[in-house]
Amino acid sequence: MSLKSFAAKIFAKVVKKKIDAWSSNPIEVQQHIFNELIATAKDTNFGKDHHFDRIKTYADFVENVPVRDYENLRAYVDKMVVGQEDILWPGKPLYYAKTSGTTSGAKYIPITKESMPTHIEAARNAILCYIAETGNAKFVDGKMIFLQGSPELTEKNGVKLGRLSGIVAHYVPGYLQKNRMPSWETNCIEDWETKVDAIVEETRNLNMTVISGIPSWVQMYFEKLERKTGKKIGDIFKNFDLFIYGGVNYEPYRSKFENLIGRKVDSIELYPASEGFFAFQDSQKEKGMLLQLNSGIFYEFIKAEAFFDENPKRLTIAEVELDVNYVMIISTTAGLWAYNVGDTIQFTSLKPYRVMVSGRIKHYISAFGEHVIAKEVEEAMQIASEKTEARINEFTVAPQVNPSAEELPYHEWFIEFEKEPDDLTNFRNILDQSLQQQNLYYFDLIEGNILQPVKITKVPKNGFQAYMKSIGKLGGQNKLPRLSNDRKIADALEALIKK
Repeated sequence: MSLKSFAAKIFAKVVKKKIDAWSSNPIEVQQHIFNELIATAKDTNFGKDHHFDRIKTYADFVENVPVRDYENLRAYVDKMVVGQEDILWPGKPLYYAKTSGTTSGAKYIPITKESMPTHIEAARNAILCYIAETGNAKFVDGKMIFLQGSPELTEKNGVKLGRLSGIVAHYVPGYLQKNRMPSWETNCIEDWETKVDAIVEETRNLNMTVISGIPSWVQMYFEKLERKTGKKIGDIFKNFDLFIYGGVNYEPYRSKFENLIGRKVDSIELYPASEGFFAFQDSQKEKGMLLQLNSGIFYEFIKAEAFFDENPKRLTIAEVELDVNYVMIISTTAGLWAYNVGDTIQFTSLKPYRVMVSGRIKHYISAFGEHVIAKEVEEAMQIASEKTEARINEFTVAPQVNPSAEELPYHEWFIEFEKEPDDLTNFRNILDQSLQQQNLYYFDLIEGNILQPVKITKVPKNGFQAYMKSIGKLGGQNKLPRLSNDRKIADALEALIKK
């Protein structure tokens, strides 16, 4: 055992004890965070506008601070971006994490000196929890790769600006710098395909032990490696035994990854976002990710089914239940207040509080009142793949409201197969039956002959990559929505298929 791996095991035990301490006192920890946030920001522009000096309880906060998304908070962010101080949080931010907006173009998410460390510590702690539980620390002696956006930053009125993954790249601890891949020069390549090609060349002969990134883009890296060498990833990197991922559910990719690697490897799921690092998988034995209740974030939750009501009830951590779909609302040390992240989550455990991401509140199919969510289509895909030994590269689902001739409407699944099932009709039936079992509204629509069972449209190899490239979102932190309530993505895919 190397000195580095020995030290990692000791450090992991120390950190795990600290995590256990706050996770066993969740309500008190959240109350402390709440009090600190209000006290710190009471003299800011936002704090004065929302009477923070009079907020003593959570009920006061609900009364004075409405739930907002970025569009509704933008008037304050715009003041910050032009250089004003003490707007959402004291002083100026350290960074703006630039993300893609929907109706407003680019979004500038503030990151402050108080919030920045929580992004770094959560990722570190995820690995340390893994070491503490499994005793495996030998990977710290090998090379580690983090497939991410360019670390090059620009500046806007005295504040540095870039993608979150690029900002985080500046905070890799010194003891990992020699292990870290790719090189700084390669990491700064903007074109994603060119970048991945360069990463393949840099890493193919190294002792890679940890690989991290969004599964769809890591898959591209693996496929390029396999084509270049003619070998399975596990044979190229014999000591590779830990995959760290976030952004999307890994399960639909798992069988494809295990085929590419040639064996199973342990994995750690992370839940990072520009707005905060919300959760990480703290155990290989338990379902879900540990919610970060001690990271300068005060959480609220609204039941997804009631979210679009006129005045939906806002809940604290003390009031949530298992297996309910919630929209997650956050207030943070970056100055986001009652902010709708847009994600929906479900609690898998209440002691401690663990969550899984179930989808996006705007990414669902409810063209007929069924309200199908990402978790349901991903689980259906996982079941169908396992039962038929199919392997999936990528997929998305959209409603077909206006079918041809005398057909009933249906859900259309666009699927890029790595390995097609022997019986596509059976595969389709398993998908549909699984969806019916998970979603009673969908079941009723099928039973009532309002909808017909799902249909599958096969997407040619690399079709989804071509689509993402066509909209300028190939690689980095970009993710394909699992499902949509309209035909925008479906129509674009159909056009690509016809070509």
